[in-house]
Amino acid sequence: MRRLAAFFLCLAPLPAAAQGIATSARPDRVAVTVYRNPQRPPDQRPNLQWLNGFALISETRRVTLPAGETELRFEGVAGGILPQSAIVTGLPEGIVERNRDAYLLSPATLLDRSLGRRVHLRRTARATGRVREQDAIVRSGAGGAVIIETEGGFESLRCTGLPETLVHDGVPQGLSARPTLSVRARSGRAVSAIVTLSYLASGFDWQADYVATLSEDGSRIDLFAWLTLASTDETSFVNADTQAVAGRLNRQDVRAQPSEGGPLRITCWPQQTTSDIPLEEYQRMEPPEDVEVYGDDAMSGVVTMRVMAPAPPPSPVAIMMAQQEQLGDLKLYRIPEPVTVAARSQKQVALLHRAGVQVRTVHRMRFFAGATAHEGPTERYIVTRNRDQEGLGVPLPAGRLMLFGSRAGTPFLFGEFTLRDHAVGEDVELARDVAQGVRFALTPLVRTAAATDYELVVTNDGPRPVAFEAEIVPQAWRISSPTPLSTRNGLPLWQVTVPANGSATLRYRLSR
Repeated sequence: MRRLAAFFLCLAPLPAAAQGIATSARPDRVAVTVYRNPQRPPDQRPNLQWLNGFALISETRRVTLPAGETELRFEGVAGGILPQSAIVTGLPEGIVERNRDAYLLSPATLLDRSLGRRVHLRRTARATGRVREQDAIVRSGAGGAVIIETEGGFESLRCTGLPETLVHDGVPQGLSARPTLSVRARSGRAVSAIVTLSYLASGFDWQADYVATLSEDGSRIDLFAWLTLASTDETSFVNADTQAVAGRLNRQDVRAQPSEGGPLRITCWPQQTTSDIPLEEYQRMEPPEDVEVYGDDAMSGVVTMRVMAPAPPPSPVAIMMAQQEQLGDLKLYRIPEPVTVAARSQKQVALLHRAGVQVRTVHRMRFFAGATAHEGPTERYIVTRNRDQEGLGVPLPAGRLMLFGSRAGTPFLFGEFTLRDHAVGEDVELARDVAQGVRFALTPLVRTAAATDYELVVTNDGPRPVAFEAEIVPQAWRISSPTPLSTRNGLPLWQVTVPANGSATLRYRLSR
């Protein structure tokens, strides 16, 4: 009888788990391509708590599959993976289905997955230090108060005034210590294959951070730019082939599905201790760390920083510079050496360096028809043209620019400015600020229903002549002046050099 029972047991179908589980613990090689948040204006730094850019992750892994149907688990994928974007190539017969194992092991998810399960409640007496342990059943999830049931009845965890903790016999099924993507694959025979897993992931962003040094005579700048990568993902990508893409993509705003529960918050605990402070609070409390240099020496050109601010430009000797490539209408910036895109961190890599770029300083104002008498300081611009002739001639991705100058060898900061995307050949405004020493005064002289005469006086109290440009917006009026005017962007333009400690005057009429 026992032999017969054993015979039928052998004929019984194997459980699903016996169909096979294969696990790929980590990629052998990984490439990370970071795309900017298209909705973020260039004058706004990425929000390090909420990055709305994304990345294309491409991983190469070696897997071994048994014959038949196998659950293939890819561990260590990005936590912000968009499962619907995942593409797996290299499997002998393709895949049957794919799943994102969304629940990471954390205090909150451990409690949620223990609902209705028996755990151990451990209490410590404050006076004696004696530890008492008893069985308990979890009756509520991690949101708000945690209700447990013991042989004495129902109670709230950590509301007795005694130090309390829950001890679990094991990790409930469905929790993973690392973000995991699983697929179901078929193979007619046991095989070892090299597969490529590609997917999109949220929680990334990048921007350009420029550092410009103006010469003492104001005619040239040395322009340096960092490519600043940021990640809020919990997964690190070690020695990744890394690149960034500039330009606007046609892409819907698709978010990663909610997953991890995070820290455990219990609302009824009357005396908060450091163990009750959520992880996010700890991160906000941490002071900025020093810059950490990767590579053999400080000339490697790759640094990691905790603050989104441009580092000083390194020496151009032996610097690792991102290489620009055309990608249709987009620009691709490829880092020539593998770097680590670490979890919840930022990294700066040298983006471009141009020494001795020709620039000029010009003061500008715009005046509208019907303006009343007013006066004030002018706006000062440092401008150039993005051409080889000026020493530039490269695409300039949008970002922030910090302008430095020097006097007698002592550096000082002029200010921080915004730079939009500029193509080769465009006029570039590197900086704009207010010049108190160069002022204007606009005065209506004669005003009638058919015409208005204006006088515009510009004064310069500096020791050097300055260039001044006035754009006049006539709207529905016609403009006439004894002084010849040019045009720019369809608007009348007055260009003049205001002498040192002198002035310049323009008279014009606006008529119907």
